[in-house]
Amino acid sequence: MKSLVAPSLLVLFLLSASAGCEEQSPAGLPMVKMRIGNETFQIEVAKSDAEQEKGLMKRDSMPDDHGMIFVFKTQRVLSFWMKDTRFPLDIVFVDSGGKVVSIKQMKAYDESNTSSDEPARYAIELNKGAAKRCGVKTGDVLEIPTAARASGP
Repeated sequence: MKSLVAPSLLVLFLLSASAGCEEQSPAGLPMVKMRIGNETFQIEVAKSDAEQEKGLMKRDSMPDDHGMIFVFKTQRVLSFWMKDTRFPLDIVFVDSGGKVVSIKQMKAYDESNTSSDEPARYAIELNKGAAKRCGVKTGDVLEIPTAARASGP
């Protein structure tokens, strides 16, 4: 009977240990749930320079309820481009207090810069049309999940 208890305890330990782990995206990035407007999204968190440089490049699509948040250490005017990004996106620029400072649309493969209208600390990429669909607008305040607020690159 002792041999039956030990494997059971091991299984319980492994299950409880994995319960606290963050979910990861197919790209291996941590994911958090985030309320944006009237919807909840599964958001990949890109903090390192390498993660941010790759972003959503070379993917064919993204589920409607997914996105990616880019986390920067300091607030500044942010600029993004769509090199090797195969589908159009909305980009929501957010300052360190969670206020949406601008929302822009970006076309697939467009290598011109798309910049925030004001300094921002976060940029959230969603599928094109998602920002309008969920009702988010400039001036709204979003709650940035704790896992995404940690210091960036």
